[in-house]
Amino acid sequence: MRLSAIFLVTGVAVFCGGCGPSLTVQGAKVRTGEIHEFIDEQGKTRLPEVHEITMPYAGRILPITVREGEAVSSGQLVAQIDPIDLATELAEAQAAVERLEASIVENDDISVEDGARRQALKFVEAMLSTVAAAEARKISGKKKLDFAETVEARTRALYESGRGAQSKQELEQAEVQHVTAEVDYQQDVLTAASIKAIDAATGLMPQMVIDYISRKGLTRNVLVKQKSEAEARLRGVQTKNERGQMKSPIDGVVLEREESNEQYLTAGALLLKIGDLSQLEVEADVLSQEVVQVQPGQKVEIYGPAVGAGEGAGVPGEVSRIYPAGFTKLSSLGVEQQRVKVIVKFADGVLSDLRERNLGVDYRVRVRIFTAQKSNALIVPRSAVFRGADGGWQVFAIRGGAARLQPIEVGLMNDEAVEVTQGLVADESVILAPENQLTDGTSVRVIER
Repeated sequence: MRLSAIFLVTGVAVFCGGCGPSLTVQGAKVRTGEIHEFIDEQGKTRLPEVHEITMPYAGRILPITVREGEAVSSGQLVAQIDPIDLATELAEAQAAVERLEASIVENDDISVEDGARRQALKFVEAMLSTVAAAEARKISGKKKLDFAETVEARTRALYESGRGAQSKQELEQAEVQHVTAEVDYQQDVLTAASIKAIDAATGLMPQMVIDYISRKGLTRNVLVKQKSEAEARLRGVQTKNERGQMKSPIDGVVLEREESNEQYLTAGALLLKIGDLSQLEVEADVLSQEVVQVQPGQKVEIYGPAVGAGEGAGVPGEVSRIYPAGFTKLSSLGVEQQRVKVIVKFADGVLSDLRERNLGVDYRVRVRIFTAQKSNALIVPRSAVFRGADGGWQVFAIRGGAARLQPIEVGLMNDEAVEVTQGLVADESVILAPENQLTDGTSVRVIER
């Protein structure tokens, strides 16, 4: 509207300029004041972190009752997989662990084996006495055999010499006794050998029981490993059961609800998006040639209908972060531009004041990033300044009723004003939006803005 008025007045001045000696122009005073250099860009609100609730594994989801905009608290159940799908698997895993625990208890019980070991030790002791008795019987049999041999030899000698009273019958009886004693001795020898062999075998029995008990220890190790595997499976099922109960990780609101009805979904399917609106910030895409002037901590004015404030009366913020990499973006005119994302955070207390406006995510706003400022600067309106043929900055100063072309040096600059560092002095007048036909020395009649 302001520029239209300028062009309208200028046009009238051109038309009337041919009617008289002076050209009517709009002028403005060179003033001293504060000037800010800023970058003004379109932006949108965003959250630094959006929490997505997704399916942890494939299953049937129960109806989701929370809705968009509904407040949720940290730990609140917001979605759940039907627990019936895991009930059987959980019961089987629990039963496997309990079965192996019982097997370990059974394996650790050595009461029967210990009784067998004590019995074997008793048997070994008994066999030692039996061996001793067999050895004594063998010695006794050997003496009987020796005695029978002696009796037979004496009886035979007397019988053959005819000097004794022994008859043939007595000799035969001595021979029978000798043979009987020899047979008994041989039997005693065999019995002693057999008992020794049995004793040797019996002596191994306690060690065999001990070895069996030791092997039960190895079996226990196997059972313990199997139990560990079963417990791991049980923990896995329990974890699935816990993950099937999806809870809000933060205090926030539901931003999006992708699914609401009971249905079977694959792993990774998106269910909800949850965010904390108290963490809202603004994202703006700044031209790469301008972003080099932006630094974290610089003050920002955030304005627009979304925040209920116009230009110059916006809410305060500051630059929080600047992305290190740029990207290509098409302008509204289809021109490729290199831009860089700049994150702006609201000043403390601002978001609480904006709650009644229900400011949310991806709302369009404008940001004015103040990159520099200076007080007591010599300032002229931006529309008065233009480039000369040599590329330098110039203005038409009004001196002695005529327009005088004046080269100037500029400092800070924005869309509304320019700092003049050399070429003008305070309270001089300059021509706003000078026309191409205006030349140095043209007589002018000034209408002050």
